[in-house]
Amino acid sequence: MNYPAIDPVAIALGPFQVHWYGLMYVVGFVGAWWLGRQRAERFGLTHDDVGDLLFYAAIGVVAGGRLGYALFYGLGQWLADPLWIFRVWDGGMSFHGGLIGVLLAALWFARKKRMAFFTLTDFIAPLVPIGLGAGRIGNFINRELPGRVTELPWGMPFPGMGPAPRHPTALYEAFLEGLVLFAVLWWVSARPQARGLVSGLFLLLYGIFRFGVEFVRLPDPHIGFIAFGWVTMGMLLTLPMIAFGSALIVWSRRQPVDVRVG
Repeated sequence: MNYPAIDPVAIALGPFQVHWYGLMYVVGFVGAWWLGRQRAERFGLTHDDVGDLLFYAAIGVVAGGRLGYALFYGLGQWLADPLWIFRVWDGGMSFHGGLIGVLLAALWFARKKRMAFFTLTDFIAPLVPIGLGAGRIGNFINRELPGRVTELPWGMPFPGMGPAPRHPTALYEAFLEGLVLFAVLWWVSARPQARGLVSGLFLLLYGIFRFGVEFVRLPDPHIGFIAFGWVTMGMLLTLPMIAFGSALIVWSRRQPVDVRVG
């Protein structure tokens, strides 16, 4: 298969450019806003609350995602070019950094609304895969996240990396972390669940999906493998998510089902 020839710039008006990568974030936030409004009342939230929450979460995603990438994957590049961190449209966002940013925003919002923290994260968790899936499509258009060489029929030569077909790992992640994760979490959360269960499922399933894809995704060339000739930075950062997600699911078995704060 041939790698699609898609211009990373969606709209260009003179010096003003709108990149597909940035538009994918808009898709994620608008989708989360619309779906969040469908279930807001069940969690004791108003439509205005959903808008406020998404605003703070957006700040957390962008700031946390960019800082996380700079610290985990691009510290040398940041030190060499301090302004690089502001060029978000060039790609380079860390999910784990974005997750920390969203959690900090959720903690602040939960205290403001006097909600249990994990009640709020249970509300947020099914909305996140929309942005994850869209973001991975943005990675694919940006020609990021190259996979390892494969003989599978859907392998495709990666731009700038020779004629050998490679795993389209960005599309794998869009399918698993976006479509599959959304379907599971939306279905489970269709009925009130014990507090923390949906949040735990999100962490566990994302961790498993990401860990698995890392086996066919090339590690960042300036980092390489962390240990044993196969452990990547993505795997390392994902292990705490799997552990904490599993613990949260066990903990949720002793928590109330009522989604409203007492």
